[in-house]
Amino acid sequence: MTMVQESIVKDMALAPNGHLKIDWVKEHMPVLNRIRERFEQEKPFAGKKVAISLHLEAKTAYLAKVIQAGGAEVTITGSNPLSTQDDVCAALVEDGIRVFAKYNPSEEEYKELLIKTLETRPDFLIDDGGDLVTLLHGERRDLLENVKGGAEETTTGILRLRALEKEGKLEFPMVAVNDAYCKYLFDNRYGTGQSVFDGINRTTNLVVAGKTVVVAGYGWCGKGVAMRAKGLGAKVIVTEIDAIKAVEAYMDGFEVMSMDEAAKLGDYFVTVTGNRDIIRKAHFESMKDGAILSNAGHFDVEVNKVELNDISTSKRVVRKDIEEFVLQDGRKIYLLAEGRLVNLAAGDGHPAEIMDMTFALQAVGLEYVSKNYESIGKKVLNVPYELDETVARYKLEALGKNIDKLTPEQKEYLESWVE
Repeated sequence: MTMVQESIVKDMALAPNGHLKIDWVKEHMPVLNRIRERFEQEKPFAGKKVAISLHLEAKTAYLAKVIQAGGAEVTITGSNPLSTQDDVCAALVEDGIRVFAKYNPSEEEYKELLIKTLETRPDFLIDDGGDLVTLLHGERRDLLENVKGGAEETTTGILRLRALEKEGKLEFPMVAVNDAYCKYLFDNRYGTGQSVFDGINRTTNLVVAGKTVVVAGYGWCGKGVAMRAKGLGAKVIVTEIDAIKAVEAYMDGFEVMSMDEAAKLGDYFVTVTGNRDIIRKAHFESMKDGAILSNAGHFDVEVNKVELNDISTSKRVVRKDIEEFVLQDGRKIYLLAEGRLVNLAAGDGHPAEIMDMTFALQAVGLEYVSKNYESIGKKVLNVPYELDETVARYKLEALGKNIDKLTPEQKEYLESWVE
């Protein structure tokens, strides 16, 4: 591990390849490019420090460069040990961004990299899963002083933030980017749906058509995974705890049942709930020989790895990102990417065009907080609708698409209570 310009990265010699990756996504992120042009002129973050914790790959790197173009001193770290790309980290250091990240650090190293990021005393944060915010509200409250607000990327992170807010312990405003229309309708659904199977397919090199895919959770991510599995020719089973979502999955044409029932039928399993122990001992014991388990929820707790290990007679890595567990009766169960986010730990994450919209929301959301943090107060804030719609309009313009506008008469009609 090499120290470079106060950064901690694996190998600066990897930078050229990282630059190529960043250049590629830049060409496919027109919304973020448009925001960058404005940031370069207006410098909304001039004199401010911004700390970012996201899946550190090329698309994230470009977001960091856009925030930097807005005048910020940027420090970035990874939000998942297996999604960091070392060549991208090295490229960012060459571009003047401080980086504390490397692929597959130990748990202790991972935490230390997060802390080093916070020790830069940032004014604003961009978080993914709430790791930075949790440290600031827990054992490193000494680093809270300068933080004025931030933005959160994921469902899991929003849950943690709302728990803090409910207890009256949230110390600064956070924009819930995950809850914006342009995030969950496109990123969670189309991004997760495609990238999950990008990760599964490149890792296993096996066919999906004709197989049974069990999707645990039918939120927006689960909807996307189920839709893509169906598109690849799979039979799809959905498991849920929410009766309304379960009916929705049924009406969308999927089988709906409990995990106890589905465990016996699945060839592939994808968990997308944000909760723990979704697949556990009782389920492992009834699975088919050769069942393949994967997770697309933020933390590696949805598949109970401890119980799987305990009931296995042997474990080995049979292919990159595939662990084989042999049970006492000889059945084999395969776990992808150590139960971490399969689309990032075993793939490149969401497509660039999808993350273009999400990271545009992050950029304008952070700008909004930086201008309004004093009036917002210590709470979780939804992305203002006008910002959400602006991102969508930029996307339509990039696609060369036009939409209608209300005539004055139509607007008057909608605003009136009489015919």
